[in-house]
Amino acid sequence: MLDNRPTLPPEIARRRTFAIISHPDAGKTTLTEKFLLYGGAIQMAGQVRAKGEARRTRSDFMQMEKDRGISVSASAMSFDFQTPEVNFRFNLVDTPGHSDFSEDTYRTLTAVDAAIMVIDGAKGVESQTQKLFEVCRMRDLPILTFCNKMDRESRDTFEIIDEIQENLAIDVTPASWPIGVGREFLGCYDLLHDRLELMDRADRNKVAESVKLQGLDDPALADHVPTELLEKLREEVEMARELLPAMDLGAFREGSLTPIWFGSAMNSFGVKELMDGIAEYGPEPQVQNADPRQVSPDEKKVTGFVFKVQANMDPKHRDRVAFVRLVSGHFNRGMKLTHVRSKKPMAISNPVMFLASDRELAEEAWAGDIIGIPNHGQLRIGDALTEGEALRFTGIPSFAPELLQSCRAGDPLKAKHLDKALMQFAEEGAAKVFKPTYGSGFIVGVVGALQFEVLASRIELEYGLPVRFEASQFTSARWVHGDKDAVEAFAAANKQHIATDNDGDPVYLTRLQWDIDRVARDYPDVTLSATKELMV
Repeated sequence: MLDNRPTLPPEIARRRTFAIISHPDAGKTTLTEKFLLYGGAIQMAGQVRAKGEARRTRSDFMQMEKDRGISVSASAMSFDFQTPEVNFRFNLVDTPGHSDFSEDTYRTLTAVDAAIMVIDGAKGVESQTQKLFEVCRMRDLPILTFCNKMDRESRDTFEIIDEIQENLAIDVTPASWPIGVGREFLGCYDLLHDRLELMDRADRNKVAESVKLQGLDDPALADHVPTELLEKLREEVEMARELLPAMDLGAFREGSLTPIWFGSAMNSFGVKELMDGIAEYGPEPQVQNADPRQVSPDEKKVTGFVFKVQANMDPKHRDRVAFVRLVSGHFNRGMKLTHVRSKKPMAISNPVMFLASDRELAEEAWAGDIIGIPNHGQLRIGDALTEGEALRFTGIPSFAPELLQSCRAGDPLKAKHLDKALMQFAEEGAAKVFKPTYGSGFIVGVVGALQFEVLASRIELEYGLPVRFEASQFTSARWVHGDKDAVEAFAAANKQHIATDNDGDPVYLTRLQWDIDRVARDYPDVTLSATKELMV
């Protein structure tokens, strides 16, 4: 099973680091739950729509997420998954499915080696799925697809597959085939291993019953599947095998083919087969691009980069945790690593591993793992940690916000506290915070309107500060790039439009596309950019 890179040490080769992407409500959080259940990491899966305590799904831990049932922050979870041959270590990163949080999701996808795309059997490929898929494609991430909610009324299997192939321009190979849909849904036929998987509706947390068969002509099938459904299954699978490509590991690893499993996360059905698929086909930790060289996971020295900063994970201790993807080496607690941006050594004495909001001290970790490093703001998104080498990991982007509003504290005497709160959220990557050269106050930029609500509720909850977001005179922001003298001359001539971001970099604020075009025409030595790469 682990024959694809025999050179990797076994501890690294057994790791699978992946993200789950989906449109809101496709069942991503429920699937995450069941993964943890099968990994033995939790006892009771907390359903998202259930009542009370059962509802507090393990991977949604911020107050607003708990209230709304949507994932707003990407959490990372680690757990073991035992197969007959190998005990795998799965590192699962849950991404926000809500469209307003796409930047967080984008950064999360820089820290994983593969992605699971969850789609709703009744709705097929939705807009947000398509956006996230494009990001995976830009990074050439291998994708496994899980078609969820097959126990409810859903679309024709071929129609779902066609839609994925059409809309996402990727080949699809069925790893399993559903038997019946909605109330008639019995389970699936596992095409990769010639097994019948039967769903147990009575016990939602029970692993499906598996029947090993000698192919679709095995007479034993008739003992489990009614004649009519069996005929339909044989007919459809024969068509699928003729019309659709077979599983090809090379094409999957390149991101041009996705295997699809069908199931019902709510009923724990199809989940174990999907996990087997991650173990068997998913890539082990990969080589990462860095400047001045690529970094391979089997290098002896420890390297890693920060892809997310989460503040106030424990409201009792106003802390920040930097989520770090280890790229190479074998990390031990207490190690001194160099913080490349500041060139200072950092003793990593309390690193943590996550099971949603439960954290444990990480005594050791390997390439592919995600660890949390509690800190007071020294670590920012994009920062590299190494054993001394001046490396910069590339490709962690920051996007220009699409909505800008000015932010004021309800109590003017608390303006100082607001500065601190906003700077914290800027470093966390939850919003862009710009300080205009002229005037007081801050301009806050986000990708989607829901983020203003999230920020206001977090500032009030975590800092006890009621705030107001008001319309700003500006509607777009662009980073200013160019040599130092050209940028300074440009800033001096356009003071009323200039602000700085939380890194102190100059930003051009405007209302009109005309202004952006004018700058391009009048200042050829300066470029305005909608993205900034977060490298140290």
